[in-house]
Parts: sequence; structure tokens; C-alpha cells
Amino acid sequence: MELWAEGFAASPWVFVVLFAFVTIDAFFPPVPSESLVIALAAISLSTGSPDLWPLAVVAALGAFTGDLIAYALGRRFEVHRLRIFRARRAQAAFVWADRALRSRPAPFIIAARYIPVGRVAVNMTAGSLGYPWRRFVGLAAVAAVTWSAYSTLIGYTAGAWLEGRPGLAVVVGVVGGSAIGFVIDWALGRFVRARAARDDARRESAPPALPEHSVGLTAGSADAAHESVRERT
Repeated sequence: MELWAEGFAASPWVFVVLFAFVTIDAFFPPVPSESLVIALAAISLSTGSPDLWPLAVVAALGAFTGDLIAYALGRRFEVHRLRIFRARRAQAAFVWADRALRSRPAPFIIAARYIPVGRVAVNMTAGSLGYPWRRFVGLAAVAAVTWSAYSTLIGYTAGAWLEGRPGLAVVVGVVGGSAIGFVIDWALGRFVRARAARDDARRESAPPALPEHSVGLTAGSADAAHESVRERT
């Protein structure tokens, strides 16, 4: 993929292909959109093609479009039952996404964009849970812009560090981006599990709710006590 990106960077079709890759990756994880953005940004510094600003803008537009499609698919279908998502990792991602969205949806919709399988699971789960559309659009826009800037910056940094060696810069940038994504995935997963454990412990320790008739008796007893006080005074 890196060699193909280096040879294709100067093509007038590069932005069309980039947009398609990033859009499809939002609901079909095997497409390596982040690696492509990093690779093209690293090549850009050494060869001058493609231009960085259009690269970042197209990547953000593709991410935004793809995330909206993922949300719409989650709203319409039971996507976790599809054959492509039956693998253990994919099912675990959907469980993780469900817990995350039920606790703190906004930060997780943004943060999940940095995790290849995580963003698919979170966005589709947001659709299936009926997360408000307007809120999702705003969060998806923020996530797309920050993700595009982050990916472009990684590629740019690798290209600047290894200027004159675009092939090596591509490899270093892609490996570095994958490592950062792994750390984010691990940190978010740990936070969600800790949050779920705290919620379970809180539910187990909460006192049982009084039945309605007990509440009525208690209220009646209180009224009788107040009436007795008034009679004495």
C-alpha cells in the first residue's frame, strides 16, 4: 500500500481515491484510510505532491461522510449480526461501544474516530440506540477535523524527520500512527471497563426502592404526626 501511495501521489485522481478510501473505512474497517492519509502526507513533504491542505480537507470530508453513513446503517439495520462483524474482535467492539455510549457518549464518539474498528462500532451503535441526529452530526464534524489533522501531522512529522527518503518516511509514519491508535484503544477500553465496574457496584450497593404502598403509609404517618403536633399547639 505504501509503494502504491508513493507512485500515485502525483496523480490527479489522488483526492478522489483518498475520499473514497476514508469514506468506506468508516463502515468497512479493512480499508486502511488512516495509513493512506499518513503515507500521502509523508510523501508530500519530499515530493511536493499532493498538497497538504487539500489532503487534510479531503480526508476530513471523507471521514465526516463515512461516519454519517455508519450512523445511518446502525439506525436502519442490526449491523452487529452481519457476517462481516461476527468476529470476536468486532463483537467485543460493539459491546464496548454500547457501554461507552450509555455512559459518556460525546467524548467517545470523538475519540473512537482514532480507532479503526472502534469508530465503526461506536457510530453504528449510536444509530441503533437512537442517539440524537443533530448532536451526532456536530460531534462527527469535530471528530473528522481533528482526526484528519492528527493523521496529516503524523505523516508530515515523519516526512520532515526523514526528508529525502519518502519510502522510509511512509513506513515510519504508518507504524507510528498504528502504535498511537493502539494506545488510544487500550486507554479507552480500560476506562470503559472501569466505568462499567463502578456502575455495577453502585447498582448493587443501592438500597432497594420502597414499594408504593410503603411510601403511602410513610406519607400518611407523617401527616398524622403533623396533625398531632398542631392539636397540641
